[in-house]
Amino acid sequence: MARILIVEDNEMNRDMLSRRLIKKGFEVEIAVDGQAGHDMAHQNKPDLILLDMSLPIMDGWEVARRLKAHDETKEIPIIALTAHAMAGDREKSLEAGCDDYDTKPVDFKRLRGKIDAILGES
Repeated sequence: MARILIVEDNEMNRDMLSRRLIKKGFEVEIAVDGQAGHDMAHQNKPDLILLDMSLPIMDGWEVARRLKAHDETKEIPIIALTAHAMAGDREKSLEAGCDDYDTKPVDFKRLRGKIDAILGES
């Protein structure tokens, strides 16, 4: 099963996402800030990144821009997760290099559909 890197500073969100993804058979790695997420993506090359956009140290937009700028990480799909549901936030995330966008609170069924679509799962 695919490896997913969750980059999320909120403990409750990390816990909910990781438990549900593990239950569905995914391998899960966790980073609690943008810099750690960036570094783990380079080191571990996950199959997908769930990236909170409001992170300490380095925000999600910068993480996405940096990962998409490097040959070794540019093909890793990124789904932006954000409580920012303002007009233009989806576009801002996609412009930073994210492959998709979802809002918080997370609707797991909807997010799982996006994960499956990106990873080509049935």
